[in-house]
Amino acid sequence: MSAYGYEIVQTLIVDIEPDEHVKRAMNEINAAARMRVAANEKAEAEKILQIKRAEGEAESKYLSGLGIARQRQAIVDGLRDSVLGFSVNVPGTTPKDVMDMVLVTQYFDTMKEIGAASKSSTVFIPHGPGVVRDVASQIRDGLLQGSVQH
Repeated sequence: MSAYGYEIVQTLIVDIEPDEHVKRAMNEINAAARMRVAANEKAEAEKILQIKRAEGEAESKYLSGLGIARQRQAIVDGLRDSVLGFSVNVPGTTPKDVMDMVLVTQYFDTMKEIGAASKSSTVFIPHGPGVVRDVASQIRDGLLQGSVQH
């Protein structure tokens, strides 16, 4: 416009109207970028959930193991106290006699529990006078083998 004696210093453009194809392309570019960010965020959230779930399961198993170990220790302590108390109060009995009696009691408790369950499957358990002695000797042998290996 300087040829006509005018100098344009500044122009205020308030309404730009690009072609419809350009608008659609720009919107698709913006939508694709947002979808990419959303997919990354969703994947990261799922990763965090899986990690937290795995950590929770690991903690649960650890605490369960501690509980089982404490339970077994309490059983062993109780059996030891029972054997010692019985041996002291009933002269002439040996710790082996007391353990055999405890195993017989446990055997009959197990039989009762199996019979009392209303929805239990069929379980075949050998039963007779010599069976309890066999079970007791098998448990004792297993305990002795376990203590030798440690």
